Amino acid sequence: MNVKGLDYNTERKKLTISEYGRHIHKMVDYCKSLPTKEERTACAHNIVSVMDVMNPYLRQTADYKQKLWNHLAIISNFELDIDYPFPVTKREDFMKRPSPLKYPMQNIVVRHYGHLLEDLFNILKKMPDGEERDALVERTANQMKRSLHTWNFGGNDDEKVANDLARFTDGKIQLDLNNFRFEKIVTSPQQKQKKSRKK
Repeated sequence: MNVKGLDYNTERKKLTISEYGRHIHKMVDYCKSLPTKEERTACAHNIVSVMDVMNPYLRQTADYKQKLWNHLAIISNFELDIDYPFPVTKREDFMKRPSPLKYPMQNIVVRHYGHLLEDLFNILKKMPDGEERDALVERTANQMKRSLHTWNFGGNDDEKVANDLARFTDGKIQLDLNNFRFEKIVTSPQQKQKKSRKK
C-alpha cells in the first residue's frame, strides 16, 4: 500500500544512536548544512543542550558533557566541522577493539573451595603457632563451611571441614570440634526455594 507522504521507519535512514530519536539526527543534519563554522558551533551547542535534557541520567557520570559531545560527533558521522569545547574521541579510537583480558589459568585441586582457600591452606602450612594462626584457622574453616553450603557439595557438616582442613594443610591444622564453634550460616529465601525444588 503506497500512501503519499506516508513512510515507514524501515524505509528511513538508519539512526546512529537510536536513544536520541530521529529529531536529534535531523537537527545534526541541519547543523552540518549551515554555511559558517560560527553558525554550526552555535547550533551544535543548542543540540547538545537538548540531548542533555533528553538524557538526565548521564549527569551522574563525572564526564557527562564530554560524552554528549562525543555522541554528537558520532551522530554526525564525525563530519561536523565545529569548535568543540572538549577534545572529541576520534573515529579510529571508537573502532579499536580492546585487548583481551588475561584470565588466570590455574589448576584448582578442589573446585568448590576455589584457589583463594588453596592459598590459605598453603599459608597455614608455613605459619607458626600463635594467635594470628588461630584467627586465620577460624576464618578459613568458616569460609570452607560457607563454600560447602553454597555449592551443596558432600554436605556441610563440621567433620568434613575438619578433615579437609587437616588433609589440605598436610596434617598441620587439626580442628578440635569439641571446642571450635562455627559461625551460623543464614540461608537466603532463594536458596531455600532451590533446595525445596530439588526435593
